[in-house]
Amino acid sequence: MFFCAILELNRIIFNTMEIKIPAIKTSIFQGKTTPEKGKIVGYGAIIERLQLPIPFPNTLSLITEKSKKYSEGAWKMYPASYAPEETIYKQLVFAIKYEGINLLFFKSLFHTLSKKEIQHILHIEPMGQYSRKIWFLYEWLQQEEIEVQVDLKKRKYIPLLDAKMQYTVVGKNASRQKITNNLPGTIDFCPLIFKTEKLEKHINANVSGKKNTFLNTVHKDVLQRASSFLLLKDSKASFSIEGENPGNNRAMRWGKAIGQAGQKPLSIAELNRLQQLIIENSRFVQMGLRKEGGFVGAHDRSSGEPLPDHISAKQEDLEQLIEGLLTTNAVLQDETYDAVLAAATIAFGFVFIHPYVDGNGRLHRYIIHHVLAKKGFAQQGVIFPVSSSILDHIDDYRNVLEAYSHPLLDYIEWKETEDHNIEVTNTTIDFYRYFDATPQAEFLYDCVEDTLERVIPEEVNYLQNYDAFKHYVDNHFEMPDKLVAILVRFLEQHNGVLSKRALKKEFSELKDEEVTAIEANYKRIFLNTK
Repeated sequence: MFFCAILELNRIIFNTMEIKIPAIKTSIFQGKTTPEKGKIVGYGAIIERLQLPIPFPNTLSLITEKSKKYSEGAWKMYPASYAPEETIYKQLVFAIKYEGINLLFFKSLFHTLSKKEIQHILHIEPMGQYSRKIWFLYEWLQQEEIEVQVDLKKRKYIPLLDAKMQYTVVGKNASRQKITNNLPGTIDFCPLIFKTEKLEKHINANVSGKKNTFLNTVHKDVLQRASSFLLLKDSKASFSIEGENPGNNRAMRWGKAIGQAGQKPLSIAELNRLQQLIIENSRFVQMGLRKEGGFVGAHDRSSGEPLPDHISAKQEDLEQLIEGLLTTNAVLQDETYDAVLAAATIAFGFVFIHPYVDGNGRLHRYIIHHVLAKKGFAQQGVIFPVSSSILDHIDDYRNVLEAYSHPLLDYIEWKETEDHNIEVTNTTIDFYRYFDATPQAEFLYDCVEDTLERVIPEEVNYLQNYDAFKHYVDNHFEMPDKLVAILVRFLEQHNGVLSKRALKKEFSELKDEEVTAIEANYKRIFLNTK
């Protein structure tokens, strides 16, 4: 009884000290027009009222006068019955319940409010699941204990992340708060991914199973040849994305490295080795982890001033971030966690950190191959040429990179250095370890499905058609293999018709009726014409 009385007294005292967070009535918020007039609640309201120095979440919540709950673009609309009380605790309850866990938000909140203020919040409903989640997050993110007067011995464990809302791993129990920590990462690197209709559709479609079913129908010889072509194609595509046009030897060397993805564990030493394979001439490039600031963008042509589109992590944070990323990669080997989601988390996390002066983009795409292979999504020796699909959707790729980078530009403080680089002057490490990776996961899954349904079948079909056409030419003309390859190339260039130049030079020995027959068979086999 005495313990309960103390709790009730604390609750009364703390309620009188509660921080007020009024909902924000608006039809335009942060330069965006809301679907209808309403009140901003949840994370958006708290960030705005406390002026937390972080970007707003990708999705915001709005209380409207309509009686239904619905979503439109980056907004979730709720009827008035969902409106939380205008206190920080009730806004936090709404946010956790309907908007999921946002680690960057909580880290910023815990830096903004005092430990005593957090204790006040935790004692409002100390036995409640949302208080316990906030309590766990404080101790996990701050790496220090906070005293909460509560007895949870008879309480059951509850999961931190709602598995209906966000993707989780098999969790570990935290006895102090009776919370099951099912975060898909570690304190040093833990992006989160929301369950969306698109991602659930991709996952339920069993893309990996479809891939294996398709590959099992392909003759082993054709599959081996297709893999070789796709390996080179993927390597060249990865360079092309960076605006480079490597020679065949350089592309083949990098293709060989891609083909071995998944064989060696990822480590800083291994990433450094791979960077050396990418950078052909390192005389003018500082190799290994950056020892200075970094950005992606341009320079003003007259002044040389940096014009960043993306600002990389601070050089002093790189080792901690990369080690955290590698540890999280091990966590995501959990067989229950989807391979493509894991690849998106690790690969995009790497490219956002941008730990090297050069080679980040190609290493980022290598990591996609590595994680897919390690998780058993891609068969060893059969390349999954996702870079080819990324190149074919380069605008979408840029958009998904900018969806992360551009909102951060307003929250990263920097100054220009003497050599027209940038030096970041505020603390930014949390931006690179706690972000919403949902847009990146959706993009990567789109590319994976495109690779399965278009890129690989196109290459396999081409080789099968080539073999059929070569068989016809061998039976009728007994041409050397090299000349058959030249013949096919000329026919490809002119939609199944040999040019006058080709008929005068390489194929001058052919009779008119033979030319007609060759062109007809090429069109029948390659172009499906009768």
